[in-house]
Amino acid sequence: MSKMDRRSLITGAVAGGVAGVAGTAAYMGSQPPKVVEKIVEKEVAAPAVVADRVEIAMVATWGRDFPGLGTGAQRFAKSITDLSDGRIQVEYFAANERVGAFDSFDEVASGNAQAYHAADYYWKGKHPAWAYFTAVPFGFTYSEMNAWIRFGGGQELWDEVAGEFGLKCMMCGNTGVQAGGWFNKEINSADDFNGLKMRMPGLGGDVIGKMGASPVSLPGGQIYENLVSGAIDATEWVGPWNDEIMKFYEAAKFYYTAGMHEPGSMLAAGFNAKFWADLSDTDRAIISAAAAQENDVMMSEYNAKNGAALTRLINEQGVEVRSFNDDVWDAMGEAAVEVFEETRQHSDLANRTHESFLKGLSDIGGWFVNSNSAYVSQRQRVLG
Repeated sequence: MSKMDRRSLITGAVAGGVAGVAGTAAYMGSQPPKVVEKIVEKEVAAPAVVADRVEIAMVATWGRDFPGLGTGAQRFAKSITDLSDGRIQVEYFAANERVGAFDSFDEVASGNAQAYHAADYYWKGKHPAWAYFTAVPFGFTYSEMNAWIRFGGGQELWDEVAGEFGLKCMMCGNTGVQAGGWFNKEINSADDFNGLKMRMPGLGGDVIGKMGASPVSLPGGQIYENLVSGAIDATEWVGPWNDEIMKFYEAAKFYYTAGMHEPGSMLAAGFNAKFWADLSDTDRAIISAAAAQENDVMMSEYNAKNGAALTRLINEQGVEVRSFNDDVWDAMGEAAVEVFEETRQHSDLANRTHESFLKGLSDIGGWFVNSNSAYVSQRQRVLG
């Protein structure tokens, strides 16, 4: 293209632009005032406004890429970034990559990190009410927990507990009914818990403590070595899928299913309260949507994979599956009542949380007995 051609092109473009502006002005000048006002509003609103980038450091209590727990936490972090089209960037740190697993709480409460992914019953030493927002003995199943948190007053109480420590928490995963645990001997009566050193956190650990056991709280990454070495005699973890991966069968062959301690263990996304408050409504909605999605996806994954894993444990590893008998369940129940009474004496908030929990058991659990449980029992009898 010659200099003359380029000059003509540029001149024409400028002239066209001027003519366009003049034409628009002439058009708008011919319109009634209200029409002009609407046109101006439309033109001003048309360009997309790029909001400020948000960065989140997320710490977790799980090992990197650990199936279900760790991968679910990472999936949640990625979902936030994806749903925000990359505007909210989440840097994920597994246990011990930035802080230790049980240091996640203080890291976020202090503002050093913006978020954690964890089981909130790990913090029951700070306030016993935290336990209710993961799982308590003889507590809610997954669906019941969702109902209580969303429509039974659970979230409001959770906000109170978390607020005392500068946090905001929400549901972000669930493992479902957890197994009773791995034992190096059979459990035929409540007396068999006497002197037993067992890894079991939360109020469930307090229950077996009432039964004469010594409850031990260990991060997941430390359980295997303690079980193999004999530092502990028994452990609970999650369920067949995760337990198979942890190879607990190499140290204990008796596997008790359906434990009382965690019937629907809810995992949490916890955020620094000031960070959360400073976010826009849109950003809070994006993060909440990602958490709700992960809450559903994680439970679906566990339900899909636990059955096949249990079959492999039995057929390939020679694991002997057992169920606690009624005498053991009754003893656990009596111990749980004692633990609950002590828990509710802690504070008004602990008592109100327990009262709400009891109401949920009555209202939500009562319906489940007459619907889900009754149906599944008959379905398995007829077709299973």
